[in-house]
Amino acid sequence: MAFGSPRNSILAAAGFPRKVSTVAIAIGGLASFFVFGLLLRLSYPNSSSVSGIFYGIGNPEQVHVPLSLSNHTVKILQKSSDINAFDKNLTSDSSSGSTHVVSKNIQPPDSDSDRKLETPLTQSGEGDVSKAEDTISASSPPHDDSETASAEPECDLYQGSWFYDPGGPLYTNNSCPVLTQMQNCQGNGRPDKGYENWRWKPSQCDLPRFDARKFLELMKGKTLAFIGDSVARNQMESMLCLLWQVETPVNRGSRKMQRWYFKSSSVMIARIWSSWLVHQFNEKFDYAPEGVTKLKLDLPDERIMEAIPKFDVVVLSSGHWFAKQSVYILKEEIVGGQLWWPDKSKPMKVNNVDAFGISVETILKSMATHPNYSGLTIVRTFSPDHYEGGAWNTGGSCTGKEEPILPGKLVKNGFTEIMHEKQATGYNLAVEKVAENLKLKLKLMDITEAFGYRHDGHPGPYRSPDPNKITKRGPDGRPPPQDCLHWCMPGPVDTWNEMVLELIRRDKEGRKSKSSST
Repeated sequence: MAFGSPRNSILAAAGFPRKVSTVAIAIGGLASFFVFGLLLRLSYPNSSSVSGIFYGIGNPEQVHVPLSLSNHTVKILQKSSDINAFDKNLTSDSSSGSTHVVSKNIQPPDSDSDRKLETPLTQSGEGDVSKAEDTISASSPPHDDSETASAEPECDLYQGSWFYDPGGPLYTNNSCPVLTQMQNCQGNGRPDKGYENWRWKPSQCDLPRFDARKFLELMKGKTLAFIGDSVARNQMESMLCLLWQVETPVNRGSRKMQRWYFKSSSVMIARIWSSWLVHQFNEKFDYAPEGVTKLKLDLPDERIMEAIPKFDVVVLSSGHWFAKQSVYILKEEIVGGQLWWPDKSKPMKVNNVDAFGISVETILKSMATHPNYSGLTIVRTFSPDHYEGGAWNTGGSCTGKEEPILPGKLVKNGFTEIMHEKQATGYNLAVEKVAENLKLKLKLMDITEAFGYRHDGHPGPYRSPDPNKITKRGPDGRPPPQDCLHWCMPGPVDTWNEMVLELIRRDKEGRKSKSSST
């Protein structure tokens, strides 16, 4: 019988309700699936899932003891993601800008809130912290997907909390042969290990664990250079320790530059020692005698400028050496000094913290205008020390610190805050002056406030393997010599390299999206 016959029409009509119900059920199931997916998406912000997929890892284990940071103290900073413009050991081991008339140099503070630091070294003290057993769970607060779906890189990495991760670090002091002995806290006899387990959690996204293979993949054929003081060395060694777990590099260093080469990906990790990042010399200049270090604040360190064409990513670290004796020169005129000023009747035009800000502006402007450099430049902000009750050489101490400082218990360090502010000012001035240079990517890695909470992460008295070293306060209450400036390894310093990897990822993803949209 033909398909269009009355009988077929009746049969089709008779079967119609059954088909409708089947379709309705299918549509309802599909809608339920999408609703469930949407609810799941809102409950777990996109940054977690995207980061987990990108790095091939899931969320960290149960989150414990969240230590929240409520806000940033330096309001003049621009968000790092908004800017697309442009060792010697401290114990052994350039620029134009506005000048401010001051009557004396600002010294590092010499109490819990006002401590004094000259040649930066190390010390320790006690503080109240809760035990890891007194923990609560924490998760990222939900937020509007419409704001982040296309802009995960805009998440502020530097505002968040510390949580205890039972998984522990990715390496040990015994699995990294390049670790400087002074930072080998476990090898030097430190009895506690909890400080190795605290990880940083940004408020609105995840900071994935460091993925060495992903780093080598992203940096294939490229060079990452750490430039600065002994804290730069500390971070460089942390990076090497993290990468060493998947590949043993070849040492290609020289007297001028440390270099480690990873054959599988042709990645180079380099380090240049530069105490102040600007030009320095010791010869007599005007009325400043020979032997005193002179800094030409408006000239960059020529060693940096000579080397940077070879670099694709640069991490800058500086600040602590501005507490050491030095003479400041601008436009061929002596304008100030630190621990040196022969004529007390005349006020200095530039003090040590102003000089720090000018030096940051100088090096960044010089890199931005270098004809053969177009790399990603990361300015890691001032690394806080935790000397309590004095400076490194006046009985300051961080002895007995075993956990991060609790929220609301952080005592502000005036010297750290002003150094951070001056560094941020120098950074912003450089950005303004080279904004038209679109080839240079400049990021501020603002770690200062977050790491102010990590007084537990320093070597303290465990800075040497000497079995007879003094590690406790004496009968008179005086603490032993110690290091409250550098960071134990493994330890909090590894977080800096998680941030570096994330900034490199964001830079690469940003360039991909730009090229696809043009």
